[in-house]
Amino acid sequence: MLEADTNTPAMPVVMTLAGHDPCGGAGIQADIEAIASQGCHPVSVITCLTVQDTCNVQRIEPVADYLIEQQAEAVLADMPVAAFKIGLLGSVEVVEAVHRILLQAPDVPVILDPVLAAGGGKSLAAEILLEAIREYLLPLTTLLTPNVPEAAQLAMAGETLDEQALSLLDQGCEYVLLTGTHAETERVENVLYGEGKRLRTWTWERLPETYHGSGCTLASACAANLSKGMEISKAVAAAQAYAWGSLQAGRKIGRGQWLPDRFYWRTAS
Repeated sequence: MLEADTNTPAMPVVMTLAGHDPCGGAGIQADIEAIASQGCHPVSVITCLTVQDTCNVQRIEPVADYLIEQQAEAVLADMPVAAFKIGLLGSVEVVEAVHRILLQAPDVPVILDPVLAAGGGKSLAAEILLEAIREYLLPLTTLLTPNVPEAAQLAMAGETLDEQALSLLDQGCEYVLLTGTHAETERVENVLYGEGKRLRTWTWERLPETYHGSGCTLASACAANLSKGMEISKAVAAAQAYAWGSLQAGRKIGRGQWLPDRFYWRTAS
């Protein structure tokens, strides 16, 4: 289990490495809002530029690998980063750049949200990219937060959800939080796996809308909580409660999916 770091500053620094979403629902902006909402200082590394709205992604343009590394190295040389949160990658070269960055801070928790498809359903990951994620990132991942389709894509074996999650542990992830938003169940069931088994299960009311950036919100909140030294189960539980509250308070601003309100607590009575 993760232990608190006595050298962690009062406001932990969380680095997000993710794509830029112009509509502000997902990606870097979502991560920044969620991390800041949890009382941490967000620092950001842009991995991809995108053309997208609340309906779907039209284009992804990965940032050059050397620019990704330079962005991260400038911050790592200046600030004590207490957690990494990884989102959209976009190319094998980006994966390899992120891998090199993580190797520079081997004791820092890594939260990987495997963004493999857009909210509108468009695939964002070819098989060669999946192979790179398996090889370079899963062995360095503290907490992987896939939904059901993402777990099926990344797992090397297994037909059931439990088997697929255990396969991801076998590939090197320390913990897997398998989210059930895409499962055909009455309530959303999220399951934490680690130590070769199911550790804990949470159930949540299934909200009536679909949301742009829900996975980013959850993973970023997990990263913020782990940066504070929280025990894994408590960190994941608190992140789910925060993410669900953000979705419940969400708004329909564009023509497509609803956007979470990541600062919903500011108006809560």
